Amino acid sequence: MANPDTIAPAIVFDFGGVLMDWSPHYLYRRILGDDRQAIDRFLKEVDFFTWNIEQDRGRTFAEGTAELIGKFPQHADLIRAYDERYIETVGGAFLPVVEILRGLKDAGYALYGLSNWPAEKFRLVRPGYPFFEWFNDIVVSGEEKLVKPDRAIYEVLLRRVGRPASECIFIDDAEHNIAAARDMGFQTIHFRSAEQLKEELSRRGIQFEI
Repeated sequence: MANPDTIAPAIVFDFGGVLMDWSPHYLYRRILGDDRQAIDRFLKEVDFFTWNIEQDRGRTFAEGTAELIGKFPQHADLIRAYDERYIETVGGAFLPVVEILRGLKDAGYALYGLSNWPAEKFRLVRPGYPFFEWFNDIVVSGEEKLVKPDRAIYEVLLRRVGRPASECIFIDDAEHNIAAARDMGFQTIHFRSAEQLKEELSRRGIQFEI
């Protein structure tokens, strides 16, 4: 349980790579087979991850897909598949982290989400994972038209939380997102595994049971 004699921090989770297993490789393996090199060549040729940042920032899939097909018409089917079969990029939840989340919720901690995720695709995925309802609030980049590590999206989060950064613990698997949060005064945990996360939270006095 949170210690009643101290101010319990708000705990902020990134989703992809922390709570959720996501990768375009999951989809493209179904289309291109187990040829990792072929998949990587395609992703590199279309500069997929740079392009996808703009989807995270709120560009619609109709617009983004049309733009990328215009540049790479030879890959039209593969590009279109990312929109039409997006759910196949989601490998599921990391259950040991979900159990930590459940323990924190049961112990009374305020929980928030801060995720780079296209708004229309988060709305597609969210109903399949009831634990998203455990959060007090969730800030999704595609809804805010901002992406981590932009300072502005952390400011949106802090307005939602209603507390200073120093009273928030931010958990993310990307070092550049952690660095940006740390610069703003957040307590931070660079996520590597569920066991490491549990140990880091315990070391900071966060008490919960799983």
